[in-house]
Amino acid sequence: MYSLKKYLPFYKRNLKVALPVMITQAGQVVVQLADNIMVGHVGTAELAGVSFANAIFLIGFITLIGFSQGLTPLVGESFAKGEHKKASHLLRNSLMLNLCTYSAIGLLLMAIGFFMPHMGQDPQVIPFAQPYYFITVASLIPTSFFFTSRFFAEGIGDTKHAMWITVTSNLLNIFLNWVLIFGHFGLPALGVMGAALATLIARIFCAVAFIRVIFHSETFSSYARMALKEKADKQTLISIARLSVPIAFSSMLESTAFSFAAIMVGWMGKVELAAHQIANSLGQLSFMVACGIGAAATIRVSHQFGAGKPVDTLMAGKASVHMGIFYMSSCALLFILLRNFLPYIYTSDPEVIAYASRLIVVLSLYQISDAVQLTSMASLRGLKDTKRPMMYAAMSYYGIAIPAAYLLGFVFGVGPEGVWYGLLLGLTVAAVLFYTRFCRICRSYIEKQ
Repeated sequence: MYSLKKYLPFYKRNLKVALPVMITQAGQVVVQLADNIMVGHVGTAELAGVSFANAIFLIGFITLIGFSQGLTPLVGESFAKGEHKKASHLLRNSLMLNLCTYSAIGLLLMAIGFFMPHMGQDPQVIPFAQPYYFITVASLIPTSFFFTSRFFAEGIGDTKHAMWITVTSNLLNIFLNWVLIFGHFGLPALGVMGAALATLIARIFCAVAFIRVIFHSETFSSYARMALKEKADKQTLISIARLSVPIAFSSMLESTAFSFAAIMVGWMGKVELAAHQIANSLGQLSFMVACGIGAAATIRVSHQFGAGKPVDTLMAGKASVHMGIFYMSSCALLFILLRNFLPYIYTSDPEVIAYASRLIVVLSLYQISDAVQLTSMASLRGLKDTKRPMMYAAMSYYGIAIPAAYLLGFVFGVGPEGVWYGLLLGLTVAAVLFYTRFCRICRSYIEKQ
């Protein structure tokens, strides 16, 4: 039976870790919102172009972030056991592995970009989508350094450095958006291209800033010095990849479901796609901030698991689920109340506003399912359980969400809302599967004590 008194210490500990990550994630979404708002006021075709470009880019980007996250539970367990040399060894190997992986995926994404005109989109959208896309893909190399550093830091329980670096880079990004999109300080108005360049510069700043922190801060410098003396070895690379690849595939499966949804909505027209981008950007706001709660779940679960405390492991994970539900339910309520107002922030096109307000209703409905699947998956990651969740993700998103989205959107003629109802169904199935598995694994460890 639930008891607030029993869970309150876990809420406090989780929130202490989660809050800086939530601020970090919120800052990243604020930049995306600023991109969409500023580009939306340039034109509907421009906003649709950014939506289409992001739909493809985010498949690779979120997959790579998932791949990088494999470092956190490994470092978290080593840190809890006091194995600091092993943590440094993991940092060195992970950096090399991530740099190679980000480069390979970046080249693949570049190649995909040349096929954008053949993906069934409105011809007016492509001239804006391609330049934005290629510049954004180029930002993956500095991003690999940033996320390796960040997820190592999270593994040892430090979430504040990433917060300050990200907040600073976000302010830089928004300022550069304003300068480059609209042309200030004597610079030409670059429109969509300006938004992409601002993102590239901000991500380079993030990488340089975190590398400097790693080598000069008291928290990390000892790890960095040890890491420089370490050498890459096949066994460590394999152990990191064994954990990281399923996480990457799970992230890819979810992100591609949403990307395919954007492409399907794009088949309906540029107005529908622009409306999708508005609702989706709001969804990213709630989701990405909730990722802070998920990051705390991975950290806290990995630390309790590494310390050999299965009861506390279960409660730390459940506390994260509770926190996620509370936060995203609050977002759902706000979305419902402001559904007719929020689209005006992005555009003055009455058709886009009408479609977007309806999609925001569906967005509100799937917030709780999204909260549960996100925090439960993150808790499983803390247990280093990644292979079965990957299969669950495949079944939920590819077996249910995408087919349901197509059937409801096109076969039954529900339109953009139908595509979104398909996503809602897939997220709900994923939430049930992930949460049930986490509880079952923890209880099996408890019974063995």
